[in-house]
Amino acid sequence: MKDKVIIITGASSGIGEALAKKFSSQGSTVVLAARQLDKLNVLKSSLEKNGAKVHAVACDVSNESQCKMLIDETIRMYGRIDVLINNAGISMRALFSELDLDVLRKVMDINFWGAVYCTKYAFLHLLKSKGSVVGISSIAGKKGLPGRAGYSASKFALEGFLETIRTENLKNDLHVLVACPGFTASNIRQSALAKDGSQQGESPRDEKDMMSADEVASHIYTAVVKRKRDLILTGNGKLTVFLNKFFPGLMDKMVYNHMAKEPDSPFK
Repeated sequence: MKDKVIIITGASSGIGEALAKKFSSQGSTVVLAARQLDKLNVLKSSLEKNGAKVHAVACDVSNESQCKMLIDETIRMYGRIDVLINNAGISMRALFSELDLDVLRKVMDINFWGAVYCTKYAFLHLLKSKGSVVGISSIAGKKGLPGRAGYSASKFALEGFLETIRTENLKNDLHVLVACPGFTASNIRQSALAKDGSQQGESPRDEKDMMSADEVASHIYTAVVKRKRDLILTGNGKLTVFLNKFFPGLMDKMVYNHMAKEPDSPFK
């Protein structure tokens, strides 16, 4: 990945920040994108102290014009795009019957449409470089999770979109990776939206046994280098996909019971 130009959305924290550190440590030029420019600049300064080439761009991926600006600015500065990592995302936690539909729209705008916008404007540049499109998905994109209707919908949509892009471009050497990290020690759950759109706050899950964002980033980096099509991290994630394929009714009950055990579960 030396001298490759990498765009990472949602780069100000969590998996995005870890990906920026990993790719820059391997000699890549990294373009950081997120809504909070101050946080990006802190990360940028830290990476530059280690000799990395980094550029930071304030970008709300739910805004199409800002996504176009991100791609245009990258091309203006570096003349190419080799990897686009659609990492920006937000979660939610509420029963559909109680959910304000504006919350679902917001989740779709960021998790799905944000990836569509960035991929659309980067697309011709990625075809030219025979580069990679990466979507950070979730097991929620393979098995609908109760209490996560909007989140699961956004990840199912993302995976369908990326699978179509991959198939359409089989003869164009475009690499498409769908990565499902599983539960990761990051701030996505703290910022998850409740039924009224307010932030959930403290995560309902114990993070001490979760995979770290740095571990996830290392696996994703290797998958990009090896041009893998799918990446499912954690044994539980792989087991969920397997059981849901062959025993979907059983998995419905198992997933329901698992989610019902969360602290402050909406099922109680």
